[in-house]
Amino acid sequence: MAGIYIHIPFCRQACHYCDFHFSTNLDRLDQLVAAIGKETEMRKDYLQGQTVETVYFGGGTPSLLAKNHLEYILDLIRKNYTSDFKEVTLEANPDDLSDENLKTWKSLEIDRLSLGIQSFQEHVLQFYNRAHTAKEAREAISKGRNAGFEKFSIDLIYGFPHPDHSIWKNDLSEAIRQDPGHISAYSLTVEPKTALGKWTEKGRFRPAEEDFVAEQFEWLQEQSEHAGYIQYEISNFGKPSNFALHNTNYWKGVPYLGLGPSAHSFNGKNRGFNPSSNPGYLKSLEAGKIPFQIEPSTPQDQVNDRILTGLRTIWGLSLSEISGEFGIDLAQSKAKEIEKLEKQGWLIWDGKILSLTKRGMLLADSIAAELFI
Repeated sequence: MAGIYIHIPFCRQACHYCDFHFSTNLDRLDQLVAAIGKETEMRKDYLQGQTVETVYFGGGTPSLLAKNHLEYILDLIRKNYTSDFKEVTLEANPDDLSDENLKTWKSLEIDRLSLGIQSFQEHVLQFYNRAHTAKEAREAISKGRNAGFEKFSIDLIYGFPHPDHSIWKNDLSEAIRQDPGHISAYSLTVEPKTALGKWTEKGRFRPAEEDFVAEQFEWLQEQSEHAGYIQYEISNFGKPSNFALHNTNYWKGVPYLGLGPSAHSFNGKNRGFNPSSNPGYLKSLEAGKIPFQIEPSTPQDQVNDRILTGLRTIWGLSLSEISGEFGIDLAQSKAKEIEKLEKQGWLIWDGKILSLTKRGMLLADSIAAELFI
């Protein structure tokens, strides 16, 4: 079992909070897709012995791709890899959901849309510099359903500074009313090189307080559960049978190949990444070189990585698996830390699996750090 992620590093405009790798100059889109095709062929041995079951087009804005672009990449994956697609996801912006695009995506066996909605409120979308309107956000899911799509995920952002929680409560209420099978929700984060980061430095923007954001996260947990969603990962909520297969495999340590500028890969032990530069990526491939840098990891790194990702999910961290694979008995070596975190109400330990409580999900990274070896 394995997955392939394809990073499409282009957007029509830059969202004020986003620090992902992308360009708003679309002139090299065709050239970049051709390069991704070349990388797809050159790296066919990376997943040797594995069957590709999930494909994920992310970005950037992969819904900018034309039919021939998507068809070209998917055909190359089928040709160069053992594949049995269980899920093919396309990230899409609401303003790209034309009847023609939806028909095209459906014809290419794309069976899951991840919609970058972020908010259903006009002034918030304008502040974020999103390309779509509130009306397009509200109509996105019904348009997809009418085109025959059954699997949807929508992205939302909470933590927008405001005197009260009304913005987030309205957004979440509208999302639940729309009844997508899956919701991914992330707190508004100020990243240094973004417009939001520059405004914060100059005192033009003040992020919400941590307690304010935590209250919105708890509201998200409560309301999503009432609506039948399962919080299967800190930021991801799915109805039964609607969990994201591709991302679930990330958290479970399943190998995946990342194609395109800035894409990351994991072979089961070591991680690696492509350069976060469109010209650098193109230059490498034009020279016949794979634009990939390995991130060597020690057994200690691998254990800590497993702790960090395992604790994020409802499946938790199997200490017997850690012991069997690495010969490390965390139950014994971290007994004091586990007992303390359990008494504080952050952690659940049933003798086999370590998992976070709902409260613990607020502090997942710091809790994981206490268990690192």
